[in-house]
Amino acid sequence: MRISIIGAGPGGLTCARILQKHGIPVKVYDRDPHPEARNQGGTLDLHADNGQLALREAGLLDEFFALARPEGQEMRKLDMAGRILEHHVPAEGELFKPEIDRGRLRRLLLGSLEPGTVEWGRTLVAVGGSGQLRFADGTIAETDLVIGADGAWSRVRPAVSAAVPEYSGITFLEAWFEDVDNAHPEIAALVGQGSAMAADGERCLFAQRNSGDHIRVYVIQRLPADWIGAGDTAEIRARLLDAFSEWSPPMLRMITDNDGPYVDRPLFVLPVPHTWKHTPNVTLLGDAAHLMPPLGVGVNLAMLDACELALALAGSATIGEAVATYEKTMLPRSVEIARQLENGAEGLLDAPADEGYSPVVLSVSAQSD
Repeated sequence: MRISIIGAGPGGLTCARILQKHGIPVKVYDRDPHPEARNQGGTLDLHADNGQLALREAGLLDEFFALARPEGQEMRKLDMAGRILEHHVPAEGELFKPEIDRGRLRRLLLGSLEPGTVEWGRTLVAVGGSGQLRFADGTIAETDLVIGADGAWSRVRPAVSAAVPEYSGITFLEAWFEDVDNAHPEIAALVGQGSAMAADGERCLFAQRNSGDHIRVYVIQRLPADWIGAGDTAEIRARLLDAFSEWSPPMLRMITDNDGPYVDRPLFVLPVPHTWKHTPNVTLLGDAAHLMPPLGVGVNLAMLDACELALALAGSATIGEAVATYEKTMLPRSVEIARQLENGAEGLLDAPADEGYSPVVLSVSAQSD
């Protein structure tokens, strides 16, 4: 088999690792010039019933637990004044969905692969019908199977589907806080060791502690995708202060005291349902296949997809048979979950209910590979 994976994110690397464990050669192509070329995003919660299953199959579960932060499962629900309304504290030894930084997970997966598996600086332009991969540098690679693990704006997806991501109407603005226990102790105290969120019906602040004494805050609003325009940091901050004018000064620190500029992340999703006609030499996994609101399922589904596809390839007589076996399970599952989460980002804006609590976990990336 000549198997090519496009995208060196968690899904693509998990698939490559499990294929190599079964003695199947694989090549991974990624557009980044090197593995540290860009920030990989915030923290992830890997669930015992999908993401962790894939890591167990990859033989990396023990290494994951050594890097993960079980204390990151803490979740606080706050009001606009910063008072705690609900508080989930993980029990001793609870490991259902510990947190790990995206960068650490990627380094773990990369380190498990055979040298030379990933080719960096390879930007895919298109997939040819005969299994040709055409790259921006003018080179062409021949393959028997191309696996699109290249995220929201997948270059592989057009080979099997005409669907394109649509703006959800919800925008995320990311703010970073460094050395929080020393430089931002008030924010550190509000957030705790895991995540904290507050909403007033129109807007939401969602904060997540990362490793290395970092916190990321996501300012979530219902706005046009291009609302930020050409505004600089000071102008954006002034607009946020106006929008959050009724919130308390301690909560406003989450949008005014950030270190560096804001990062604009309008939220896109694929139409529901998203399926495609079986093509024996092309398939998709993760966000390339089922881009959904970032409510804690994305990376887990991507890694589960990757595991099932790799095992199907290891256990099937032909590539076409393996792809059909994989898609028979993956497509119905992803459609069902996508329907459950459709418009789910809107729920992040809901004001606190009088009673009841359901922990929410965001998993926000640049919606790429």
